[in-house]
Amino acid sequence: MTASSSDASTAGRGPERAARPESGTRHGDTRALEHRLRRDLDGEVRFDDYTRHLYSRDASMYAITPVGVVLPRHADDVQAAVAAAAEHGVPLVPRGAGTSLAGQTVGPGLVLDLSRHLNRIVELDPEARTALVEPGVVQAQLNRAAAPSGLVFGPDTSTANRATIGGMIGNNSGGSGSLRHGMTIDHVRELDVVLSDASRAHLAPVDAAEHRRRAVLPTLEGAVYRELPRIVRANARAIAEGTPEFWRRSGGYRLERLVREGAEGAEGAVGAVDAPFDLAKFVVGSEGTLVIATRALVDLVPRPAHTVIAVGHFTSVAGAVDATADALACEPAAVELMDRTILELSRRKIEYAPLGGILAGDPGALLFVSFSGDDEGELRGRLQRLTARWARHGHGYHTLHAVTAKQQEALLKVRSAGLGLLMAAGEGTRRPLAFVEDTAVDPVHLADYTRRFQEVLDRHGLAAGFYGHCSVGCLHIRPFVDLTDPAQVTTMRAVAEEIRDLVTEYGGVNSSEHGDGLARSEFNPLLFGRDLYEAMRGTKRLFDPRNLFNPGKIVDAPAMTDHLRDRALPPAPELRTRLAFEVLGGMRGAADRCMNIGLCRKSATGTMCPSYMATREEEHSTRGRANALVKALSEPDPRQALGDERLHGILDLCLMCKACKSECPLGVDMATLKAETLSHHHDLHGVPLRSRVFGAIRLLNRLGSATAPLSNLPGRSRLVRRLLERRLGITAARPLPAFARDNLLRWFRQHEGAAPTAPLGEVTFLADSFTTYTEPAIGRAAVELLELAGWRVRLAAQGCCGRASLSKGLLDDAKRQSADFARTIAATAAPDSPVTGCEPSCLMTLRDEHLALHPDDPVVKDLAGRVRQVEELLTEAIDAGRLRLSPEAWPAGRRLLYHGHCHQKAEVGTAATIALLNRIPGVEVVELDAGCCGMAGSFGFESEHYEVSMTVGNDRLFPAVNAEPEDTVIVATGASCRQQIFHGTERHAWHPVQLVREALLTGTAPAPSG
Repeated sequence: MTASSSDASTAGRGPERAARPESGTRHGDTRALEHRLRRDLDGEVRFDDYTRHLYSRDASMYAITPVGVVLPRHADDVQAAVAAAAEHGVPLVPRGAGTSLAGQTVGPGLVLDLSRHLNRIVELDPEARTALVEPGVVQAQLNRAAAPSGLVFGPDTSTANRATIGGMIGNNSGGSGSLRHGMTIDHVRELDVVLSDASRAHLAPVDAAEHRRRAVLPTLEGAVYRELPRIVRANARAIAEGTPEFWRRSGGYRLERLVREGAEGAEGAVGAVDAPFDLAKFVVGSEGTLVIATRALVDLVPRPAHTVIAVGHFTSVAGAVDATADALACEPAAVELMDRTILELSRRKIEYAPLGGILAGDPGALLFVSFSGDDEGELRGRLQRLTARWARHGHGYHTLHAVTAKQQEALLKVRSAGLGLLMAAGEGTRRPLAFVEDTAVDPVHLADYTRRFQEVLDRHGLAAGFYGHCSVGCLHIRPFVDLTDPAQVTTMRAVAEEIRDLVTEYGGVNSSEHGDGLARSEFNPLLFGRDLYEAMRGTKRLFDPRNLFNPGKIVDAPAMTDHLRDRALPPAPELRTRLAFEVLGGMRGAADRCMNIGLCRKSATGTMCPSYMATREEEHSTRGRANALVKALSEPDPRQALGDERLHGILDLCLMCKACKSECPLGVDMATLKAETLSHHHDLHGVPLRSRVFGAIRLLNRLGSATAPLSNLPGRSRLVRRLLERRLGITAARPLPAFARDNLLRWFRQHEGAAPTAPLGEVTFLADSFTTYTEPAIGRAAVELLELAGWRVRLAAQGCCGRASLSKGLLDDAKRQSADFARTIAATAAPDSPVTGCEPSCLMTLRDEHLALHPDDPVVKDLAGRVRQVEELLTEAIDAGRLRLSPEAWPAGRRLLYHGHCHQKAEVGTAATIALLNRIPGVEVVELDAGCCGMAGSFGFESEHYEVSMTVGNDRLFPAVNAEPEDTVIVATGASCRQQIFHGTERHAWHPVQLVREALLTGTAPAPSG
């Protein structure tokens, strides 16, 4: 498939409009296409409705349902998919992490998910400072691999923990470091690509002789080498006059780079190029419309030895922008802006709350100025010069210096989460949208440009959040718009047009790093001028004569107001839920809060999302599950849809760890959504026996304790374990917990407690199912410590809190259990006295799910407000001198490796536990960033989940524990976590209260006991 010389020679001078693929989401005989793909590909082929819906969205405001989705395993699969799609006339949409903000990765036809399998770092050459990677390699993954060699990939995006190199190439991504390192286009050396006729090509700089050799090939590649110089030569004036002067650009096709590289000297049909002709760089930023990359050779840059940060505090965004010039005068690596909107949202989330503790006052905006290099003293000097310069010119009211990694941690976490935090400010369908968020002007004009930008917003009555890269004149300004309101859609378009004209007036660019996509491509004829735009259209026809590669992006685009996501959703049908969803739109509104920014696709840090980390499947991410629920809850009968087995399969691997509640900037709480969905599934299909068994875990543990040690014998019988696996689906590969005959209740009735006149009054201790019946030593240690601290302890042992029932979707049982529990506490405990416990999952249930089950019950609200972590109470006692820990006790001076429970991290964080452990004299406390342990209550006991459970544990937790010397003390707050650690490493883990109890004594270290 080649372009004729006559066609190419007239390209760029207004030929016929490019061919369009068939409209809609079904092209030709999709069954035949699906059959062909399944026959020819090794990778997965998915044409079901749920998968198609999951891939109909990216992080933009658009949605287009594709025909199907392919997950290629290798380059041959990509080539075969292109061949099959071309034969059936179906467009292709290449996709990485699906985090594009302008709609580049949604479209009709066949989506190629290049992230799941094509993610190998093929070669890393430290001497040449290059890496050969597949397109699905994540930026942070490459940086980790390059770190031992002191190298890093130069473009530093805020989405580095999930953005793929292929996506960055398609988008020409920049990031905060672009002032020093430029953009992705500046770091791509060579590309292996598949062309639109399913042929393959290797793109790299070529000299004149190689150019001539390729140009005579009777192939599409030959046509490109033959005709592209002609397009450039024929449109040299249009390219010179129409190309924006500002360097930081990701929109349009980069024809001007071919001019600079000598293509203007081409002669005849072949072209005598004086400088290397570089198609590898030329296709960067083409958004998958020209080629599909299957491998890339990219440059790496030295990682600076030191980075220091000045954080200027300003009363307004305008004040921060005005201070940018002084910052640039000090030669920084980056200057980043964040406004009050994002700061206020960060304070509400546990994940980002530490930032609030280090800021001065209530800034209207912050300016992060980074200095990087190898001489720390010189960098500190720049901090001082900047601080003095700002003070001299009256910029800001305070400057914070963050020199160490510890000082910078909270700052960098919030800065990289700016987009997500801003998205969290939306309510219902009123969201901060990306349509004018990517403009950039020369920083010398930034202050004036920003003021006029604000005037446009004010004139149209729009509020907006501001953040971005002041060092390169790029502000990500996202106005709040409700796309379900036609009047606001009209306003959005008017603002987009005014900002387009404004940025042109300042010689800036409309797309500086987020690309054109569906949001901005429509404006390219006006931005580039008719002649240059027609040259770009000719370029598209040359590479893709049938318009199959990601049609409607960059050229021949639909209106920016077509394909809007929120307008495409039907009104949510009425659905009665057992749990309260305190957001607009109820349960669907809770799921639809997801704006697909993809933070749940990260790996190697944090907890969210453990099942995605194990499988690398889109549908096993929080985003995938949220989108699946939006589809189900939009069906005419949502109750029936919630019982769908395909939906059940998508939710099945959710461990209900709650990490998404805190780590997702929008707070999508998949654990709660899954519990509600399971309850509807049970309504339609009945409750499985295994779910009833695990839901009744307190009763089982109580009976097991009463009959111990005989009750422990079946767990040691291979025959009984195989029977349990066959009949109940409880894996035989994992040991069962042992029941304790001398449980916490028996011990408590017999022991001598505190005096009736305990100085601190009464505290209620939650005697959960595990602390009571399988690990009573933990409960005993906690009770003894609380009594020694001056509390009179009473046990809350009257029944289950409902945690187990919640996890299995038995919400009617959980509602009854939680109501009974709250009323018993109210009737028996002293008013306003604290309620505490050792098992985080149970204790946190009192302050979270109980409220969702009983949103209007004052008794439940009172109980939730009285919950205190046992670590808090004990730390207060130690600091007040009521508990004295011995420096001679065996835990003193030890290294403590601590793994926090997921529910604890999600609800209250681990600071209280860390504080308590640090009270043990001389210890070194190391908190693991090891994610979820993978056990998740009953999840790890279920046969079909055992492998995933162990994969999650093996990701970071087991290696970290195994790497520790034998004298390191392993600490974990959760019963499930301790079970998983022992099963995966054969290392016993202590609960913090056990260690503190031991620290009251002297002697050698015993083994932790239940």
